[in-house]
Amino acid sequence: MKECCEMKGFLSFIVLKLISKKQMSGDDIRKELAKRRGSKPSPGTVYPVLKSLSKSGFIKEVKDGGKTKMYKLTKKGREEVKLATRKFCTIFYDMKEEFRRS
Repeated sequence: MKECCEMKGFLSFIVLKLISKKQMSGDDIRKELAKRRGSKPSPGTVYPVLKSLSKSGFIKEVKDGGKTKMYKLTKKGREEVKLATRKFCTIFYDMKEEFRRS
């Protein structure tokens, strides 16, 4: 496997982490991100990330019979979210002293 992570960008990590908790639609993700940052990202921000994660094999579309596309993690996605979470925690854990000095 390439050096963690194959995903590009922090938003990809957040989207993958959200989908790891439950199946979500693009709009569900936008709403969840709005809760965290105070404004809802545009579809033009979220849907390219979903497309990229799908193309990389980390998520797949779930057919539910409705018009809304739902996404869930693949086995590869579960492995990637574990690696990416470890990497994220390592990076920010190492910086905790920097944040305390501020």
